[in-house]
Amino acid sequence: MFTPKIPPPDTAPTPGQSLVPPLTGLAHPLACNCHHTPAPAPAPVQAPAPAVGRAAVQLTPGALIVAAVGGTAMVLVIGTVLVSMLLATAITAASVAVCTVVLRSLLNSQNKNR
Repeated sequence: MFTPKIPPPDTAPTPGQSLVPPLTGLAHPLACNCHHTPAPAPAPVQAPAPAVGRAAVQLTPGALIVAAVGGTAMVLVIGTVLVSMLLATAITAASVAVCTVVLRSLLNSQNKNR
């Protein structure tokens, strides 16, 4: 996707070759007094008109059920991950609090025994 698009060697222009092909034929002046008829212009090609009143994306009942089940599964997985992270944080905080109380108790009892 991010690689440069280089033309194949057989179609690449040579160093002396121009990238723009030269004009062929004679250029016709704008103020012409000639008695010829100009070539008819090609008819413009129109894009097809979009259908009116029709949704761009049509979901069948099966696709709608698959989308609903997939969305529900995604919400459940993300919710499980977030709850487990919150639980891990709460357990860590509780264990640090217990360690703090035990160390404080040990230090206080050591100071009283002197």
